[in-house]
Amino acid sequence: MSNHHVYKKVEVVGSSAKSIDDAIQVAIAECSKNVKHVEWFEVSETRGHVVDGKVAHYQVVLKVGFRIEGS
Repeated sequence: MSNHHVYKKVEVVGSSAKSIDDAIQVAIAECSKNVKHVEWFEVSETRGHVVDGKVAHYQVVLKVGFRIEGS
């Protein structure tokens, strides 16, 4: 067995009315349902929706890294 691995990244967007952290958790949980071997993420964008002077919704763009199966 080799110690070499090959990885790929996909971009996903998580959203939450609760928090930035929750938006990240939602994105990783949903991505992991369809993508095997998820190993890391990078936050590339953070934004939100404001209603009546208050944050109403958070949105986080993630690059999710996963290991190619068999590598």
